Amino acid sequence: MKKQGHPNYRNVLFVDSSTGHKFICGSTLKTDETEEFEGVKYPVYKASISSASHPLFTGSKQFVDSEGRVDKFKKRYGKKPA
Repeated sequence: MKKQGHPNYRNVLFVDSSTGHKFICGSTLKTDETEEFEGVKYPVYKASISSASHPLFTGSKQFVDSEGRVDKFKKRYGKKPA
């Protein structure tokens, strides 16, 4: 196998920006930012949502919408008064 043809696979620290939850997962993401977690320095990627904040996994009825898409959809396609 060619060494140059494959991306660098390494452990990356993912940080949920809405809850602050951190977890490590193997990935080929390229990032310049690093952070120390449990005494080890990892490349870090800040995710807008993860299983720690997604309503499907948390059981929450309220949808986390940081960009206002739900309100925009309701305004456009919501029921109009008769």
